Amino acid sequence: MAGHSHWAGIKHKKGRADKERSRIFSKLSREITVSAKLGDKDPDMNPRLRSAIQAAKQANMPKDDIKRAINKSEINDGKNYENLRYEGFGPFNSALIIETLTDNKNRSASSIRTVLQKNGGRMGETGSTSHLFLNCGVIRIDKNKCGEEEVFEIATTSGAKDCINLKKYHEIISEKEDFYKVKSEFEKKLDNIDYSGIEWRPLNYLSLNLNKEQSEKIINTLESLEELDDVQNIYTNVNLSEIKI
Repeated sequence: MAGHSHWAGIKHKKGRADKERSRIFSKLSREITVSAKLGDKDPDMNPRLRSAIQAAKQANMPKDDIKRAINKSEINDGKNYENLRYEGFGPFNSALIIETLTDNKNRSASSIRTVLQKNGGRMGETGSTSHLFLNCGVIRIDKNKCGEEEVFEIATTSGAKDCINLKKYHEIISEKEDFYKVKSEFEKKLDNIDYSGIEWRPLNYLSLNLNKEQSEKIINTLESLEELDDVQNIYTNVNLSEIKI
């Protein structure tokens, strides 16, 4: 599964984080608030909130903003948010999975459909693209923080599915159902985890030899989707590490 399929990850690597900082913080704040509202406000007792806070810290979100987002969960604003997944196709028949956190599913569906249609894509029905992906837990640890043997030992004892040796990171893959258990075991033994989350990973990457113009069409589609307030994560079976920009 070498490559990149999660748009947020590759976007930061391409140096776009500063431009998107306000939008990123807004989406992270929403996830923190909803996670705190649905469970315990103590992250030690709420795995989803703990992951949301970790993601916020990784994005350099100020501590005061994180605290404010947690406190906001106590305010009854009349909005009921839900996690919804949309499936569709982008340029060159690329498969997309779009995760949202929304209080208006009709607005989300309409906005996503408009973006896809403008970029030569289309919405799909549930199951139209998800069968092309594996929904799994992902943990990444900087190689400078932990040796391969220790990571492998923790991965084995915690019930992880796979341990991959990347250039800069140890990457641990788990079943979706085992993600929080595996993550908890790593947190007990290591001070810092560089990334953790539940992702959709392509079973196979789409074989495309894109030129710069075609690559820009893919990127424009992904950026337009991410600009939608309700969209939290975007996954594609295009290997984004091969995109020419």
